Parts: sequence; C-alpha cells; structure tokens
Amino acid sequence: MSRAGRARRKLRWSNLYTFSCLHPHVLESEGPHSLEGPGFSRIVYCNQSHLDQKKPLKYPSNYISTTKYNVITFFPKAIFEQFRRVANLYFLMAAILSLTPIAPFSAVSMIAPLSFVVGLSMAKEALEDWRRFIQDMKVNTRKVSMHKGDGTFCCIPWQKIQVGDVVRVEKDQFFPADLLLLSSSYEDGICYVETMNLDGETNLKVKRSLEVTLPLDEDADFKDFTGTIRCEDPNPSLYTFVGNLEYDQRVYALDPSQILLRDSKLRNTTHVYGVVIFTGHDSKVMQNATKSPSKRSAVERKMDKIIYILCTLLVLISLISSIGFAVKTKFGMPDWWYLQPEDTTNLYNPSKPMLSGTFHLVTALILYGYLIPISLYVSIEVVKVLQAMFINQDINMYDEETSNPAEARTSNLNEELGQVDTILSDKTGTLTCNQMDFLKCSIAGVAYGVGSSEVEIAAAKQMAFEEDAEISGSMHNNNDHDSWENSVSDVSGSGIELQTVITSENEKEQKPIIKGFGFEDKRLMDGNWLKEPNSDTILLFFRILALCHTAIPELNEETGSFNYEAESPDEGAFLVAAREFGFEFCKRTQTSVFIRERYPSSEHPIEREFKILNLLEFSSKRKRMSVIVQDENGEILLLCKGADSIIFDRLAKNGRTYLEETSRHLSEYGEAGLRTLALGYRKLEVAEYSNWNSEFLKAKTNVGGDREVMLEQVSDMMEKDLILVGATAVEDKLQKGVPECIDKLAQAGLKIWVLTGDKMETAINIGYACSLLRQGMKQICITMNTGSVAQDANKAAKEDIMMQITNGSEMIKMEKDPDAAFALVIDGKTLAYALEDDIKHQFLSLAVDCASVICCRVSPKQKALVTRLVKVGTRKTTLAIGDGANDVGMIQEADIGVGISGVEGMQAVMASDFSIAQFRFLQRLLVVHGHWCYKRISQMICYFFYKNILFGLTLFYFEAYTGFSGQSVYDDWYMLLFNVILTSLPVISLGVFEQDVSSDVCLQFPALYQQGPRNLFFD
Repeated sequence: MSRAGRARRKLRWSNLYTFSCLHPHVLESEGPHSLEGPGFSRIVYCNQSHLDQKKPLKYPSNYISTTKYNVITFFPKAIFEQFRRVANLYFLMAAILSLTPIAPFSAVSMIAPLSFVVGLSMAKEALEDWRRFIQDMKVNTRKVSMHKGDGTFCCIPWQKIQVGDVVRVEKDQFFPADLLLLSSSYEDGICYVETMNLDGETNLKVKRSLEVTLPLDEDADFKDFTGTIRCEDPNPSLYTFVGNLEYDQRVYALDPSQILLRDSKLRNTTHVYGVVIFTGHDSKVMQNATKSPSKRSAVERKMDKIIYILCTLLVLISLISSIGFAVKTKFGMPDWWYLQPEDTTNLYNPSKPMLSGTFHLVTALILYGYLIPISLYVSIEVVKVLQAMFINQDINMYDEETSNPAEARTSNLNEELGQVDTILSDKTGTLTCNQMDFLKCSIAGVAYGVGSSEVEIAAAKQMAFEEDAEISGSMHNNNDHDSWENSVSDVSGSGIELQTVITSENEKEQKPIIKGFGFEDKRLMDGNWLKEPNSDTILLFFRILALCHTAIPELNEETGSFNYEAESPDEGAFLVAAREFGFEFCKRTQTSVFIRERYPSSEHPIEREFKILNLLEFSSKRKRMSVIVQDENGEILLLCKGADSIIFDRLAKNGRTYLEETSRHLSEYGEAGLRTLALGYRKLEVAEYSNWNSEFLKAKTNVGGDREVMLEQVSDMMEKDLILVGATAVEDKLQKGVPECIDKLAQAGLKIWVLTGDKMETAINIGYACSLLRQGMKQICITMNTGSVAQDANKAAKEDIMMQITNGSEMIKMEKDPDAAFALVIDGKTLAYALEDDIKHQFLSLAVDCASVICCRVSPKQKALVTRLVKVGTRKTTLAIGDGANDVGMIQEADIGVGISGVEGMQAVMASDFSIAQFRFLQRLLVVHGHWCYKRISQMICYFFYKNILFGLTLFYFEAYTGFSGQSVYDDWYMLLFNVILTSLPVISLGVFEQDVSSDVCLQFPALYQQGPRNLFFD
C-alpha cells in the first residue's frame, strides 16, 4: 500500500481537543510507570512472537472455546450430569440390580427405558454444545492480516494469532485480540471504536496511539520493528490498563486509550496497526465471560420435593411388602407343598424369614419403582423447548419497526412467567424510547417552546375529565344557573387549552417530521430570535448547543443535511436543535469545529471556525462537560453544560441574573416529565488559560494512582465563576402502548416498581403519563432531610427515614377504604439508607403494601440491591426488565430477567432469560404465555404423578393377593412402554397445546393471571 494511495487527513489530529488534552506525552521529570510487584509480570516482545512462546512465558493461543464438553470429556461429564438427578440415580441402581436373581423384571425392561431417557438428555446436551462449538469455530476462523516478516502481511485465522504479533485490522472488522494501537489511517494515529459487544453502548469511542509509533504507518515499516511491553497481568477490568512500552531506547507510559479490546469493532477508520498483548482466554472480554446465574422455577423446585416424598412412599410400601413377605414365608410357606419348601434358597427360606424379607425389600424397591416417573424430566424438557418455540414465533410480539421477535433465551423458566408477583423496570429505553426530542428551552430567563409533552397532554385530559365530572355533579344537584355557567366557562377554558394541544399535534403532522426536534415557537425560528431583547444571550445559547459536544458529523447524501454520531441521544437532539435554529455543526478538523450560521440578512450561511483548545469530558460523577474554544476574534471561552444543581453551584456572583426565572422554568419542565440541563459560560484571559493548561496537561499525562484526583482538581479550577445562559428541556417519549400495558398488568394483580435515574418530579409525572400512578392514588414520598449536623448526619438521617417509613405504614393501616391504592416514591440518597440492614425490612414491608413504587436517582448497584431485597424478602417471583448495560445486575439478580433490544446495545439482552423489542409485549408474554405455560406445566406434572402413583399402587394392591411374592401383574414390555411411550405423548401434548382460555380472553380478563401467583394448580 503506497503512502500516496491512502486516503489520509493531512492535518494533525493530535491537536484536536479530545486528543491534545489526552495525548500521553512522556514527561522527563515523571518517567515511566513503576510496574513492580505481583499482577504486573507480563512481558510482550513486539514482532517477535517466537520469544513469547518460550518458557517461562508460554502465553496461550488465541483459540477460544465456550463449550461445556470436548470429545474426551463429553461422555464422563454428561453421564455425571445425568446421574446427579435423584430419579435417574435410583433407576441406575435398579437397572444394575435387575441383572441379579432378586429382580422382578427382566434386565432389558429396566435398562432400556433408562438408556432411552438418559440418551435423549445427553443428545440434547450434545446438540446444544455442538451449536456452541460451531459458533466458536466461526469466531476462531475469522481472518486478519498479520505481519509474517520482511514487511509483508498475510491473512491468517484468528486462532493462529500469538502474543507479540503485529496485525492490521480493516474498517468494520472486529479486533481479534487485545491490541496496543501503533498507528492508523489518520495521520496522528487515532481511530473510532464501537464497544457494543463489551458494554452495550452504541456510541463510538476514540482511541489514539503513542506519538512515537506514528511513523509505523506502512506495511514495510514493520520490517525491523521491535519493542518490549511490560504490563499488567490478564484481568477482567475493561476500563483500566497499566503498562510501559520500551521502544527506541526509551520507555513510554501506556493507558487504556491505546488499548483496542477483542470483540470491539473498528469504525470510521480505514485501518489500524496493532501489536497483540492478550490472546484467547487472557483477553479482557473473555475474562469477563462469567456464567449466567443458574435459575430454576418454583414449580421445578417443588417438583423435586414431591420426588423425595414419593421416594419415601416407595420405601414405606416396600417395607410393608417385605414384612408381609417375611411373615408369609415363615408361617405360610411350610403349608404350600407345591412350592417345595424343603428345597429353597435364601430368597424364600422358611427357616430364615428375616433374610428372605431383606432380599425381598430390594425386589420391592424395584417392583414399585414406577412410582417415580422416569420420563418426567426429559418430558418436561421437551415440552419447555416446544413452548419456547411458540413464544419465539408469536407474531403478536414481533416488532415490525426493528424486525425483532420475542425470544426465549432459556426454556427453564417458562412456567415462572405465570407466577410473577413484582415487576422491577428501568425507565429510559424501557418505558420510554430513549430517542430525545428537543421540546423547550429557557434563555435569559425567558421560556420558549409552546408544544406539550405527553405528560402535559395526559394531565390536561385528566383535568378535563375531572372538571366534566364536577359539572355532572352540579347539574345533578340542581345548582343555580349562574353556577352552572361558571362551570361551563371553566371547562371551556380547559377545553381550549386541550384543543390547542390537539391542534398543535395536527400541525405537527402536516409539517415534515424532524427526528430529535419537537420545538414550536416562532419567536426563535427563522431568525426571529434577533428581534428578542436578549439576542446576544440567545446567540451564545445556540453556539453552546453547536459546540459543546463530542459528536462526529456525517453528511446524508440523500437529504443534504448532516447526521450526527453522538455519545448520547440528548447530545444528538441538541445538535439537531442547533441546526434547526440556524447553527449547523458541519465539519470537524484536528483543531477546529465549523458552524454554518444562517441569518435573515444574509442569503447564504456564514461558516465560522472555532478552535477547540480542550475538552473536559462528561462522567456520571461530574454530571457536566465543558469545552474551551477560541473564536475568530481570538476570545477564549469556556462553554459548560450539566445538571442544574451542578451548574448553579458554580455560578459567579454576577452570573446569577437569570437564576430565579431559570429555576422556575426547570421546575415546570420537570413537572412536564422533561429531561433538563443548564448551560453556562465563562470568558478567559490568555495568560489565565495558559497557566491552567500547563497544569491540565501535567495531570493528564500523569501515570500515577492519583491521576483522576488531579484531573478533577484541575477541572474544578476552571469550571467555576460561570455565567448562566439558560436551560434545555428534551422529551424522552413513552414507547407505544406503555400506559395500556401497565394498566393491564396492574389489573392482573402485579406490583410494578420503576427504578430510574431521573429526579423525583420528572419520575412522578412520567408515572402519571404511563398509568403507573393514577388519579386518586395516595402518594407516600420518602426524602432525606439534609439539615442535620455533620457529625450526627447519618444517625439523624436514618431516624428521619425510619419515622417517615413508620408514618407511611400507619397511614396504610388506618385507611378504611378497601379499594384505596398507595404509591411509594423514594430517591437514591434515601434509598441508600433504606437498604441498610436495620431499616430494609421495614422499608420492604411498606413497599409491598403499595400498588406502585418509584425509586429515583438510583445507581445500577442499587437496582440490583433493590431486586435482591424484594426477591429474598417477599419470597415471591420477581421479574426485572431493562435495556442497557446498567440494568444487567438487576436482570441477573431477579428470578426472571427480560431484556429489551433497544438502542443501548445488546448487553441487557445477552444477560436476560427472555428478550422482547418493546415494553408493551410484556403484557402478552406474562398474561397470555405465562398463564398458559404455568397451567400446562402444572397439569402435566400432576398428571405424571397421578398416572405413576396409580400404576405403582396397583402393583402393591396386586401383591397383597399374591403373598407379597414380588410377582408383577403386567408384562415386562408393557411396563417398559407405559412410561416412555404410551403415556408420555398424551401428557406432552397437554403440556404443549392445552389452552384453558384463548389469548383474547386472557387479555380481556387479566385477573385470570392470579391463578399463577396464588399457585392454584400446583400447591
């Protein structure tokens, strides 16, 4: 590949804000990172993989295997798995004893059914493992270009890659192992990486190489390339890496921004070169490959107990039979001349009745063994697999928009779907679409945006309904004419407001729909903002939207406009809004961002260049992000956006001009169910910026353990004395059918908990919009009083929370209306105390008495802890549903995990037991399929036990008339076929096809679902 032939950017990408502030310059004063001690023993000889395969290194190959068995271990392991089941172990012993004279049946009739059942189960295990093997081979045989020497590259399978090899990965290919990035098709060695397979996030991450390896940008450059990497040992941490590169007689510090992880994908970059650090099962993604927790349904656990009861019954009647045989042998045998009692064996010796009775005990245990249904387990497995196929093929749970059907990822929990008591749900992306629409904004203390959110529309409809009820009441009470007129005029006012909403919707339908932009207000559109009194502040507001981000523009050739590859849906909505306001982000270079600004006075847009000097990235801890830019006049500005509480705390004294009005608007936006951010800025002097920048670069290139602390301190130095500009409000619309689905689930008697990161006001109003909270429902809000003295803060907070919980419980107990419903709302800080050991049981007791629970501002860890508390504390079936990587803990902790295949990647789906495309499909999954599967499995198991008990007790009854001799009433082959074939197929048909009511009736009368949680059919 020639240097001239490659499409290269000629500008220096290292100067781009994202990279200039992160680029790992080696400081002479600080030196490389010290890597002494355990956990940092890995040595990689770059481009000399033969050295890495010698002892004492001998690193593993890049071959990976996720199978349970191999050719050698399959038979012993699979046999062991089968005979861990009590029933199979019993029949194995019976089959062995059938080879002795004491067996009442022929050996074939005992061995054949056991072989059939165990063989069928082993075949199923082999098939599932074969599928895993095929999937592994598809991965292991993927091709990648590897340096084979003399500057030439050739394609080899992934499995042949070794530590130290140099590889070239092309655009849209997956990385075959954990690599150190050496260079890329961009001049300064940056590349874009998609990590959806690792963390479920769909936004692109930026990686960059060390400056010293940038010249290695051609195949021929690797002819004489050598180096040594000393780094950490294999570990599962995806976001950390500590190491040094020894190259060209110098040592350079490495950090996670140079590491390309296996199974992530190269995007928007022609190619990259990298050297292999971790292969195969040493790679970080494989280190994270833990087995999903083993889950068994309540029905299956109870079935095991019944098996033990039947085993006890078997031993009991066998003892009775053996005692009867011993008595008959001692007292009856001498008189039965035709049995020749003088010529006997120990099996029936009148002189040794105890010995004969003992031998007969073994005979009886085999004879009455049909009490234990040998084919029950395998029949249930067959039924569950077929039930899962029906779930997968249900056209009513197929989402046409995304072409995603429902999928039963495990068939072990089908009947558990019909016994759910509590649903714990994420909000963003689960109840909502996670597709943001810019709806309203507040600029310079003035609110803009006349459109209404779904929450406001729902509230207006509810208000109109209540006022209409008041009118009916006043007419019924024959109130005077004036009073009636007043009521009508009031409703008319409400009706006009509601009509305005509907009209605006109709207008919206007539206009072309712009994804991410639902704003309506002529004061800001088409350049009218210039006529506003604070047009300078409005201009700054628009520029902050267009500049304060990390997005990448991509030209849409069909429409001529730009699409944006943004880190979050909110950021994408801001850029679309800026474009519609006339400030289009159109181009990014290594040092600058270009904005096309449209003004009414100009026929063509004016393209302005803003130099990006630094970026202070967003994190969940910081809750803000900032960029430092220099405009065309040389003025340096810090532009900041973040959570309102964070921005307000960092305002200068002269920057609070619009604070009161903006706070009021933010409160209104929260009540309307909108997501809000505050925007601010600060002007910087050149000298002030230069001094700060030197400190920032020093902190950024520090490779010590206090690096993050130093960065936070330096960032805080800059992000202060801000001037408030305004606030944004974006709407995350509810998914289609969510209110109706929640209403049906509530009618089915299910308790619904929503665990969200939103603030309390937003969560409450969205609760009303999605029918989680209903008018007339009494709310119990538990919040923490922050006015405590510091030293006693924890104790005072716990006492305050405990008092609120006690008051809430008393309120519910004193309620006289039997139909009254309560809703509990609690925030994350309060929840942290409520989950402590001395409070959590009282909190759970209160929550269980409420129809709905909303937990606000919760972390992913708190989601999992709440799920565990509900599951363990109530001992009832819990179901968790979510769509993002932050929901994985909750999904795995619950009895049933449901993942939504949404826009946040597939992490939640991969951790789930069932996956659906939309939340509304949960209604059919539970109320229809859950009801059917629970009833089918319950009846099937009861039928199995019934027929086997009947069959076994018939043999016992017959024994009483044959002197307890161990004689069978049935032919051996009939008994062989009875369990395995004659009675299995009807029961399997029942388990697969039985419908007590149709799906329409299930949905029309959701209260039928309560048969499962009450366990009416398998109690």
